This record gives sequence, structure tokens and C-alpha cells, in this order.
Amino acid sequence: MAETEKITINMNVVDLGQVDLLVEQGFYSNRTDFIKTAIRNQLTSHSKVIEKVITDKAFLIGITYYDRKTLEQVAENNKVLDIKVVGMLVLKEDIDVELASKTIKSIKVFGVFKASPELKKALNQ
Repeated sequence: MAETEKITINMNVVDLGQVDLLVEQGFYSNRTDFIKTAIRNQLTSHSKVIEKVITDKAFLIGITYYDRKTLEQVAENNKVLDIKVVGMLVLKEDIDVELASKTIKSIKVFGVFKASPELKKALNQ
């Protein structure tokens, strides 16, 4: 199962009451089911836009990991990364600030970015 993240939303009381009414009537099993369904429906309705941006901007989709070995290979090839992810980006704990600064030009994450606080600070995230 895909990794999930907890989010918090604020709703006005009338909207929340309507959600609760739909749950009570059996349309959804609970509030979370309603919210997940609404989000999926919106993502589906905008799927062409999402696909276009992902294709045009060369985004990676899903969970993307970088470790020390990978960044050392980038450095050996005299390359610098522009990392763009839709999903989750993980910079492993074995990456130090010097290596990351030398090999990563920019990071754009739509979703979750996991890295040590030092790496996030050094990469202005």
C-alpha cells in the first residue's frame, strides 16, 4: 500500500453537516471516505492538466530516493540535478550537506520532502 500523509482541513459547519448527513445515509462510510473520494474526483477531473505539466516539466512520479552512492555518481559525471517530484522525495541520511550542495541545483516537490533538517536548510527547503 502506498505511504500516506495525514492532512488537516477546516470546513464550515454547514458543509460538515452535509458530509455527516451523506455518511449517515450510507453514501460514504465516514468523513475520511467522503474527503478521499472528493479529492480523487477532483484529481480525475484535472488529470489532463496534471499529465501535461508532468510531461512538459519532466517530473518524477511516485516515491523517489537519492542516497550517497547515487549522488557520488552524479558528481563523478560532473552533473547537477534539478529534481522535480510529484509524490515524495527522500534524501537518505547518508548524504552530507557538501555532497548535496555540489550535486543538487534545485528541488521542487509537490507532496512530501523527507531529509535531515541540515540538508533541507542547505538546499533552501
